[in-house]
Amino acid sequence: MSRRSVVIIGPAHPLRGGLASFNQRLAVQFNNEGYDCRIYSFSLQYPEFVFPGTTQYSSEPAPEGLIIKSRINSINPLNWLSVGNELRRMRPDIIVVRYWLPLMGPALGTILRRVRKNRHTRIVAITDNVIPHEKRLGDKPFTKYFLKACDAYITMSEKVMKDLRSFEAVKPARQVLHPLYDNFGEPIPKETARAILRAKGVGIGERDKVILFFGFIRKYKGLDIALAAMADARMRDQGIRLMVAGEFYEDAAPYQEQIDRLGIRDLLVLRTDFIPDSEVRDYLCAADAVIQPYRNATQSGVTPLAYHFEKPMIVSNVGGLPDLVPHEQVGLVAEPEPGALADAILRYYTLGESYFLPALRREKEKYSWTRLVQTIEELC
Repeated sequence: MSRRSVVIIGPAHPLRGGLASFNQRLAVQFNNEGYDCRIYSFSLQYPEFVFPGTTQYSSEPAPEGLIIKSRINSINPLNWLSVGNELRRMRPDIIVVRYWLPLMGPALGTILRRVRKNRHTRIVAITDNVIPHEKRLGDKPFTKYFLKACDAYITMSEKVMKDLRSFEAVKPARQVLHPLYDNFGEPIPKETARAILRAKGVGIGERDKVILFFGFIRKYKGLDIALAAMADARMRDQGIRLMVAGEFYEDAAPYQEQIDRLGIRDLLVLRTDFIPDSEVRDYLCAADAVIQPYRNATQSGVTPLAYHFEKPMIVSNVGGLPDLVPHEQVGLVAEPEPGALADAILRYYTLGESYFLPALRREKEKYSWTRLVQTIEELC
């Protein structure tokens, strides 16, 4: 490699999801700034019996202009040694490694220990989560093992920084805002987006008042709280609907039972399968606002997505969300309980979408891929 070289370790195509989208966009930024960048992704990310969704793989074409090597098997120690030795010999100047789940700690920690033997490569971990949302046996030792193999760290919320410092108090760490997901296309008019969705069978009218819950459905994300808020009589009176766009990563039956028990099915637009990258723009642009009724949160990939498409947000007063969504400027912050969320939704429609747009456009300028790359460079 003649140019300064970077390897990103983490999910990428044909794997799907927010981590893959992030890694691919970061690789584009490194390439744009003159680096030789490639991604080392997974040949096996999760064994099928532990994967909560329908499939781990995207049916969309690979991103153009990126080198993606599907090399890492998360459960095969011999593979970890092989990949580690391969990267050690390659001698990239920088490795940027994603850490989002303790399950990946043994594989990634072993690979990085092999790389460090070249005494050249600097290793920066982007720690999406240090303490996971859903705790499991082995979380702490796996995380410790991974963190000790890194030279420096980036977090994208104050909550994760505090969690990181409870494990690693000395090595350099910087907090950076999650950059905008600007790789899903530019915003389109709301009426255009709704027409596109109607053509695909999504029952949303031109004049409907629509709040969007977007992304994988898991307990900590609080969809059940949002559903309970929709049972507030004022929602029906005001003609407000909740659109749920995302795949269940847990049993859907309790949610379906709750919907029927509350009698709110007619107030919902349910698109509970995986939303491909090519349709993300349409769902965001079709909504009036985005709701994140989380029970707990570090940061959320939905927030920079909403910023990019200039959609006000209604978020729970938990974790890092209030810091990312200034109250009554770019959105509204409410306690994670049905009454408070219902009040916030009604407050949103009282103020109107245009009220939030000036602050949204100012605030989104902070969410820069260039800033992330510069921070990685400084840490190295």
